[in-house]
Amino acid sequence: MGQSIVVVAEARNGKLRQVSLEALHLVRAARTSPDDRICAVLVGHSLAEAAERLRACVDGTTYVVDDARLAAYNPEAYAAAVRSALGGERPDFVALGHTALGRDLAPALAAWLDAGQLSDVVALEGAGDALAYVRPLYAGKLLETRRFAPGAAARVVTVRPSNLPPAEPLASPGRLEAVVYAPPDDLRAVVKDVIRQAAGRLDLTEARIIVSGGRGVRSADGFKPLRELAAVLGAAVGASRAACDAGYCEYALQIGQTGKVVTPELYIACGISGAIQHLAGMSRSRVIVAINKDPEAPIFKVADYGIVGDLFEIVPLLTEEFKKLLASSTA
Repeated sequence: MGQSIVVVAEARNGKLRQVSLEALHLVRAARTSPDDRICAVLVGHSLAEAAERLRACVDGTTYVVDDARLAAYNPEAYAAAVRSALGGERPDFVALGHTALGRDLAPALAAWLDAGQLSDVVALEGAGDALAYVRPLYAGKLLETRRFAPGAAARVVTVRPSNLPPAEPLASPGRLEAVVYAPPDDLRAVVKDVIRQAAGRLDLTEARIIVSGGRGVRSADGFKPLRELAAVLGAAVGASRAACDAGYCEYALQIGQTGKVVTPELYIACGISGAIQHLAGMSRSRVIVAINKDPEAPIFKVADYGIVGDLFEIVPLLTEEFKKLLASSTA
């Protein structure tokens, strides 16, 4: 009999998060036998669209726990919902996204399974029994490669968003199964409401392009040209800790060791010096463009392209050039 492998997927505002498909890519690589069964569990509310997209990529059963009481994440409720969806079966392998939800839920599932856990996986080496997991250390200065001990009873892994390719839809996907949510009797906390300050914005951790501002934007109004550039590119707007500490923007935009860790295809750093705390959150971006008045700024050491100059002159010029380029490409 093969392994029981489960992806605990995540939806936001009814949409399946991309990192859940990246976790599914990981578990496909973790298969050691054709008999290994891959299933998925999706917990939340208003999940019809997300569930169908997930089902298309899973050859086993996709269990959906859809209940208004699960609209806001609650660690005890979500852990109970996952256990209930699996019908008491204890999987051999569980994968989640390395998101705020995944970082909180993974240890609870690992404790339930008495499993070993690896967090923040950014790459894979090998496959099957020889599969190894690559994860960053020391704020991204080093990468380590880890394997689970042979014969490990169970394994739990979280995947950093935008580092692994997403799983592709299957020709013959599995089925959906609705699971009725029954709140645990010992539920100690209930989430009544969630106030979202960044409603309608792109998720920084999954954005393909990010335009980010630092202390060099000088004020809250200094983010206006960055937002205009982001709007043209369909990008998310981020910030360094220095910009957040100065009150130029809310902390929800902070990128860095104590903020969000991002891996976009294009990262445009405007007025960011390149402190190690910030580099820890974005240094794995595919292409980095730095705009800074100081030619000695540390950000230029990690940038693929550097522009020395005033961001308030350069960013509007970039915005206009991108507008022309995009207009000509769609003409």
